[in-house]
Amino acid sequence: MYSHWNVQREDRIAVVSINRPPANALSQETLKELNALLDELENDSQVKVIVLTGEGRFFIAGADIKEFTQLEPQDAEAMARAGQKTFDRLETYPKPIIAAINGACLGGGLELALSCHIRLAAPEAKLGLPELNLGLIPGYGGTQRLPRLVGRGRATQMILTSEMIGGEEALRLGLVEAVYPLDQLVDKAKELALAISQKSAATLRLALEAIHTGVIDGLTAGLEQEAKLFGQAFATEDMKEGVSAFLEKRKPEFSDR
Repeated sequence: MYSHWNVQREDRIAVVSINRPPANALSQETLKELNALLDELENDSQVKVIVLTGEGRFFIAGADIKEFTQLEPQDAEAMARAGQKTFDRLETYPKPIIAAINGACLGGGLELALSCHIRLAAPEAKLGLPELNLGLIPGYGGTQRLPRLVGRGRATQMILTSEMIGGEEALRLGLVEAVYPLDQLVDKAKELALAISQKSAATLRLALEAIHTGVIDGLTAGLEQEAKLFGQAFATEDMKEGVSAFLEKRKPEFSDR
């Protein structure tokens, strides 16, 4: 169904891998397919968590530069807005998305990873925003999301120098949450996804929304939204089940309602 994305479903987890040799570059068609895939997975009640990775030696090595040669300035702006819209959707997606960064994660690839909820990496992964080498700047949210994770100064240095960092340095900076050997990376991501999938889909969605509100709109708005969503959680069947299970000293059996 998809030319550039492979999907494997198992244990309420969807492992999504980009497969666009040689470098898994993000073309406009690839982004359109990603949007369609996100539609499909959002509506699939059997999928609670998504793991996103790359086939081969690359995670995503950036945008498809060949497409840039025919763009006028207004076309480039429209392309940036379309990419930002897709990555905004990842960041606000109602199901957790874990990026398993297996190799080169550059330009649009890093911007995609920055939009995921959790990032894991292999030591040999290379992360960076090298757009200034092309006489460009990041256009899919990199100038905004990278400073949120590593701080303004370090993000500015990485962007202005086109520096690439490895997985261990990314971990030290807080750009990724954990580093695992390459041959264990996807399995570790699936282990994390499986642990998350034991929770109620309803409260996973509410928690993601509360976290996002505070990060984007600030503490006051975040606290207001948290209280509102806390109240909504009380209206779910899974809240009743979770409290009952705790009091009865048993494991909850959530129905995702």
